[in-house]
Amino acid sequence: MTDFREYGRPRKVDGGLRARTPRGAIGRSWWSRRFLDVLESFALGTRLTRGRSYARAGQVLSLDVAPGEVTAVVQGSRPTPYRVSIRFRPLAERVWTRLETLLAAQALFSARLLAGDVPPELETVFAEAGAPLFPAGVDELTQRCDCPDFAVPCKHLAATFYLLAEAFDADPFQLLHWRGRDRSRLLARLRTLRGADADSDADSGADSAGGEAERDTAPVDPPPVGAGLALADLPAEPLAGMLDRFWVAPVPLPARAPTLATEPELVLRQLGPPGAAIGGPGLAERLRRAYTRFGDGAPD
Repeated sequence: MTDFREYGRPRKVDGGLRARTPRGAIGRSWWSRRFLDVLESFALGTRLTRGRSYARAGQVLSLDVAPGEVTAVVQGSRPTPYRVSIRFRPLAERVWTRLETLLAAQALFSARLLAGDVPPELETVFAEAGAPLFPAGVDELTQRCDCPDFAVPCKHLAATFYLLAEAFDADPFQLLHWRGRDRSRLLARLRTLRGADADSDADSGADSAGGEAERDTAPVDPPPVGAGLALADLPAEPLAGMLDRFWVAPVPLPARAPTLATEPELVLRQLGPPGAAIGGPGLAERLRRAYTRFGDGAPD
């Protein structure tokens, strides 16, 4: 049996990937918290606690997400860092085809994904397609670390889990990439499917209009759009009879204008990390913190 006391405290490193949250729970978005909630529900004990300390101390030297596998290098107490691998079987191509069709059929999903955001309902869409977005059990993950600790997960794996959750925070498409579809390919497919639907609707409308034209050549008023939808059913009235209420809204207005709930760093997630010449990922992180502070101080 290995005596870990001989290794002492982990070696300090410079330039490691340090968790952004110095205390409390790691994970700000619903998808990163959902990912960690699943892991913590597996009753992994103090290993996750020690891994969280490693993540906050910057012991993870690198983290890479690929379809079906996350790899990391974690500095422990030995001179040579440990290599970590977390595998989660990627979804089959036929499953992704079904998912893309379901997502493209919902304008809200497509719009938010194309804007770089992930709606909470996405998990339900994956479940309906028979492809859970998150692991349902620890046995669905293949975890490996070349450290001498026999426990799974060891603290090096646990640290990787926490840094992975923060990577999902910064870019939710990393989670989808892990499941087998990268951002560019998914968004290109959604644009294609949405464009095909629009073309199909246009063709159907043209065919219908052509048939009507053969039977009746009388001009047809276009359907109301925009504000016309709200005004279409109102009775016509001469201007002279409504001078006293001309500037009053013809239909009740909501007490508060509708808003779209987005996170302040949404634009940063869409643009990706800047080049090294202007600051690299460090600049994006500083801007993210600034945007978050500005958002917290914004008036209601």
